[in-house]
Amino acid sequence: MYFGLVDLETAFDRVPTEVIKMAMCKLGVEEWLVSAVMSMYTGAKTVLRTVYCNSNGFEVRVGMHQGSALSPLLFAIVMEALSRKFRVVLPWELFCIDDLVVIAETEDDPIQRLNQ
Repeated sequence: MYFGLVDLETAFDRVPTEVIKMAMCKLGVEEWLVSAVMSMYTGAKTVLRTVYCNSNGFEVRVGMHQGSALSPLLFAIVMEALSRKFRVVLPWELFCIDDLVVIAETEDDPIQRLNQ
């Protein structure tokens, strides 16, 4: 058995909003709910603050909202939708918080499945 270990520690901050939408649609979330969730991300802005001044606001198109109760669920939905791409007959992957383990029978198989 071969194991491919992937650390997803910073993935939470790097998920594009279009991927969130794609994942919800792929898993059969009703369109009205997808629209409601995406309305939270459409036009989201942030400001950088320093001791000297604040920046102008700019749009955020990547990353889950920090502190939102919905974000962990959305991240799980994204990971489920993406993991379906490299599943074989049995679920040969394990998710734990921000880590992914892909299990395979050959050395090249985890690499091929993760590159899909």
